[in-house]
Amino acid sequence: MHAFAQLLDSLIYTRSRNAKLKLIGDYLRATPDPDRGWAMAALTGDLDIPGVKPAVIRGLIEERIDPVLYRMSRDFVGDSAETVSLLWPTPKVLPDVPPLSVSAVVDRLMHLPRGEAPAALAAMLDVLDPEERFALLKMATGALRVGVSARLAKQALADAFGIAVEAVEEVWHGIDPPYDALFAWAEGRGEQPTAADVPVFRPFMLAHPLEDLRLDLADYVAEWKWDGIRVQIVHVPGEGGGETRLYSRTGDDMTRAFPDVAAAFATHGVVDGELLVKGEAQGGTLEDGGGAASFNALQQRLGRKVVSAKMLEEAPAFVRLYDILFDGAEDLRELPWHARRARLEAFAARLDPDRFDVSAVVEAADFTALEGIRAGARDAAIEGMMLKRRDSPYVQGRRAGLWYKWKRDPLTADCVMMYAQRGSGRRSSFYSDYTFGCWTADGELLPVGKAYSGITDEELKMLDKFVRTKTVARFGPVREVEKTLVLEIAFDSIHASKRHKSGVAMRFPRIARIRTDKPAAEADTVAALEKLVT
Repeated sequence: MHAFAQLLDSLIYTRSRNAKLKLIGDYLRATPDPDRGWAMAALTGDLDIPGVKPAVIRGLIEERIDPVLYRMSRDFVGDSAETVSLLWPTPKVLPDVPPLSVSAVVDRLMHLPRGEAPAALAAMLDVLDPEERFALLKMATGALRVGVSARLAKQALADAFGIAVEAVEEVWHGIDPPYDALFAWAEGRGEQPTAADVPVFRPFMLAHPLEDLRLDLADYVAEWKWDGIRVQIVHVPGEGGGETRLYSRTGDDMTRAFPDVAAAFATHGVVDGELLVKGEAQGGTLEDGGGAASFNALQQRLGRKVVSAKMLEEAPAFVRLYDILFDGAEDLRELPWHARRARLEAFAARLDPDRFDVSAVVEAADFTALEGIRAGARDAAIEGMMLKRRDSPYVQGRRAGLWYKWKRDPLTADCVMMYAQRGSGRRSSFYSDYTFGCWTADGELLPVGKAYSGITDEELKMLDKFVRTKTVARFGPVREVEKTLVLEIAFDSIHASKRHKSGVAMRFPRIARIRTDKPAAEADTVAALEKLVT
């Protein structure tokens, strides 16, 4: 565990991407199997230990120290694993536990009955130092948060052994942790793994922001950018009808959360599209929103391992298709966009029309006309436009000049700061999470959202000072402040919400400006926000 703990500690304090790649690569080359494989599973989010969850860890530490002290410390530190690792008491008599390696920890915790896992975890924490405890808790809960994405970890593996990251991505989901076959190939001890007959993930093609470019529509085609979750759907034939999987843009398997979509996709191939939930406008055309509800409706189904029959009925999902990567076993990624589009339309015609359709091309005479169409797009499910070069192949990542994303301009509202809470990670010492509100007709201030992004480090310090000097009440970790500071909030859209007292919920709110020049009484009203509801 010591080497893995040192790796996590170094990654936390390293901001450079290249430095992170080197740290992970050095660890993978120096660490034997299967430790490095389980470490990769932890770094990529592919390690799940059912018997160890945050509630279990909280129960263990509160048996050993005062629960109030723990909770106050957790609020100050901003990270549960770090707090527990520092507060965990060293017993007078250490239990007889053999030296702990990453693989020993995983093997022990994975194969114990759920009821025995807490005691085993406690015994391990007893014999580790704080740095190792932190690594164990992060690994066991699957919430590393050390500034490393799954993609970065795979890139580090590829760089460390001189292999193509595309080849690693192609087979990743076809090999189970601790990835013995992958490391054997990387070190020249085995054959390259293949993805044959396995519904594996292929890297997505991504887009650059359009910014100030003006494109010739003779070379580029425009499509709506839908406000859902980008997914890749893969089906391979086999016994019992074959297998289908849904993957997110980061390669996370989302199949269990959307069994209705997976069950409806039984045609051999790989497609790229936007996962959406049906709205009330079931009969709408593709151009006017096509029956897609807002992201707020989709959010109810995200992250669920089990989806109830009621939710499947009330929030049925469908996919608006953007592109096709494979038609059967035929790889189409090298074809130009216009050829893939024709193949996609033919492929989609064989799918269930109640679950799949094709994202419409936006017709415009020129770029100026397209600007006008985009400016008028305020459908709840439309996030903006995509501009794709007509001759572009489907390539991994972002390639200059091929695809551009052109998001619609954000909406803004002037809101009053009401509450603040400490952040996490490097912001754990600052009040950096702000709840803000707008006025009702009766002069009451109601919360309409919460934001923590969009400000500079200097602005963070200014807001933190305001919270500390203008606190009027405390509710656990939350501070209520004087209702005198106005924040200009930018947001992508706003939706009706029964869960919020104000009746509205913002989509992706962020702080655009600190309005020290504006009196709080002149901030916006809830009624004004209701007029923006889509």
